[in-house]
Amino acid sequence: MLDSYWKHFKSGTDIRGVAIDGVEGEPLDLTDSVVDCIAVGFAEWLSERSGRLPGELTVSVGRDSRLSGPRIRDVVVNSLTGAGVRVIDCGLASTPAMFMTTVDLNCDAAVQITASHHPFHRNGLKFFLPSGGLEGSDITEVFEYSQRLSENPESRKKSSMTGPLAKEDYMSQYAGRLRALICEGVKAQDYEHPLKGFHIVVDAGNGVGGFYADNVLLPLGADISGSQFLEPDGRFPNHVPNPENKEAMASVCEATFKAGADLGVIFDTDVDRAGCVDSSGREINRNRLVALASAIVLEDNPGGTIVTDSITSSGLKTFIEKELGGVHHRFKRGYKNVINEALRLNAQGINCPLAIETSGHAALRENYFLDDGAYLITKIIIKAAQLGTHGRTLESLIERLAEPAESVELRFNITQPDFRSCGNRVLDALEEYARNNGWEVADDSREGVRISFGAGQGEGWLLLRLSVHDPVMPLNIESDVKGGCLVMAKKLNEFLKTQSGLDIEALTKFIL
Repeated sequence: MLDSYWKHFKSGTDIRGVAIDGVEGEPLDLTDSVVDCIAVGFAEWLSERSGRLPGELTVSVGRDSRLSGPRIRDVVVNSLTGAGVRVIDCGLASTPAMFMTTVDLNCDAAVQITASHHPFHRNGLKFFLPSGGLEGSDITEVFEYSQRLSENPESRKKSSMTGPLAKEDYMSQYAGRLRALICEGVKAQDYEHPLKGFHIVVDAGNGVGGFYADNVLLPLGADISGSQFLEPDGRFPNHVPNPENKEAMASVCEATFKAGADLGVIFDTDVDRAGCVDSSGREINRNRLVALASAIVLEDNPGGTIVTDSITSSGLKTFIEKELGGVHHRFKRGYKNVINEALRLNAQGINCPLAIETSGHAALRENYFLDDGAYLITKIIIKAAQLGTHGRTLESLIERLAEPAESVELRFNITQPDFRSCGNRVLDALEEYARNNGWEVADDSREGVRISFGAGQGEGWLLLRLSVHDPVMPLNIESDVKGGCLVMAKKLNEFLKTQSGLDIEALTKFIL
């Protein structure tokens, strides 16, 4: 049985912890000994799963720009080679690139040291097999090995020899793959410089995404002047590298407009997410990004199904189904959830070329259903260049997307110890309350309770759901009229006041 100590490192399909001591009052818990147990536990889990000895396995290791990255990398490398595994150290790398080492370098697995958009003092590990990222159940199994090693060091399997260590500049190969995609996709007369005359601003937020400006766009002839924060800096001194962060998006929007660029691009720390900015400095993010990606992939997949997370707008559903002729399939939040749902639909024979979250995670079937921000941006740039030859812009692809007048997200803490039971009880009660009051409960909601309201009732929708990992119930409200969110919030408040175990102070403040 996995104890609570090891469970607290688990965040869905990722491993996360505090890697620098004393920041924001958080004590170091991702210690060298913990990382060692995780790495060796993974080696033993991989060996048993594959039916091969550790000495027959090759594992690649990469990291993002966090300050704790080199320390954790050294521990992971030493632990894996000490177990007999052959290791390829890829240095600074993006998370999607590390998965691709299982394709291009024939690695049996890959380890990426990253905590995505989390604060600089936190870090973590992500694991990949050639079949994709590990599931949450796989992480639990790895931790069972790690816990045994921690409790009984003598149980560690002894290797007759240390595994060999090699270093590989795989990011250069990965960047070359993206350049080749652009050259083939744009089909410009100047094949080697298809982006000549195209001005693109890149904001890497001091994560590892700066390679995209220097090693992908610049060699293809693009003007990258005005790009910012390309140098890796694990302190993230300029802004949080996160396309969902308002300050980060405002920064890249301003930089794009100031430079007079055709397009702006922003990546998160490890480049598995992205957002962009049009030539007027307006962000293409969240629903607008989903709409743009859908428009691009459905050109080659007429009638295809787009899987999104649960908080996408009503206008997006109309756009995908009425304007693009596709099918919109809302599912649960969590990038792994939407990817797995897309895989399930394809296995049933349903044409599903894209799984995408409003957070910026986007996985295309043509790219191993890998959530890869750089690949998504590459597809967008190809389309922008194609449109430019006909005097059109990216904005023209989504100009018929109806967008809400206002939207709100609130979060309610669950105060009862068994937060899942409490949250599910609230959701069951809300659905019953809604139907008893004649409210329209969505028939395509696969997470939480989504309710639509018509004219005079708020003219929009709300979605109350239970967080995937935390004792929190997020509430999203969206309206087509100013003041509509407040109208719907007041309706919901009358219900939530009757529920125990939920702190609705955020809703009370919003109403007041």
